[in-house]
Amino acid sequence: MSAARQLPLPFDDTPHFHAADFLTDISNAEAVAWLDRAADWPQRRLALWGPEGSGKTHLLHIWAARAGAALLAGPALHFAPPAQSLAIDDADNAPERALLHLLNAAAEAGLPVLLAGRAPPSRWGTALPDLASRLRAVTAVEIHPPDDALLRILLARLLVERQVPVAEAVQDWLRLRLPRTAAAMREAAARLDRAALAVGGRVTRALAGEVLAGMDLDGGDEEFAQLSSAASSPAPQLL
Repeated sequence: MSAARQLPLPFDDTPHFHAADFLTDISNAEAVAWLDRAADWPQRRLALWGPEGSGKTHLLHIWAARAGAALLAGPALHFAPPAQSLAIDDADNAPERALLHLLNAAAEAGLPVLLAGRAPPSRWGTALPDLASRLRAVTAVEIHPPDDALLRILLARLLVERQVPVAEAVQDWLRLRLPRTAAAMREAAARLDRAALAVGGRVTRALAGEVLAGMDLDGGDEEFAQLSSAASSPAPQLL
C-alpha cells in the first residue's frame, strides 16, 4: 500500500430502518407476509426468529412505523400498561415478569404484540410457567439466513451507496470469505470505504485482504441487516 495516505473523513454508519431499504427474498418473504396480516395473528401475537443480521430488527421497525406501535428493547423491558401496539426486540432476553405482564395487559386491551428473538419463543428456556405457556402458543415465523444471490446484491448495493469502486471479481472474492450475514456485508463495506479513502484509490484484492484480516469474523449486529434504497436493485423486489 502507498505510504502517502489521506485521513479518512468520518462517516455516518447509523442504520436507518426504512421500509424502502429492506430487500425481500425467499429467506424473509413469509415474515414479510405475516406483518401485513396483524388482524390474523392468533391471540394477536407473532414472533419473528432467526440469526443475527437476518433483518428482525429492521422488520420490527417497519411494522412499528406502520402500526403506530411502541418499539421496546427486551433487555430493558419494564411493565407499564400499554397504550398502543408493541414491538419487542430481543424479547428472548427480556425480564420474564415484565414480559408476562405486558403480554397480559396487551391481550386485555386487544393490542397486537410483535416479538423478535434468535429462537422461537417455545425454546427461550422460560422459567415462569404462565409465561412459558403463553410463549408456546405464539405463532413463530423463521427468518432464514440470506442466500448467495441476496448477499451479492447486498454487498454491491452497500458499496454503491458509499461510492466505493470495487471490481466484481474482488467483491466475489471477499464475499466468499465473509460470514454469510448481512451484518458482515455492511461491516465490510464500511471498512472498505475507510480503506479506499486512506489509500485514495480503488479497492484491490490486496487491500480487501487487509480489510478482511482486520474484521471480527464471528458475526455482526442485528442492526446491520438493512440497506440504502439509493442504488438500483436487480432481482428481489423492495418491500
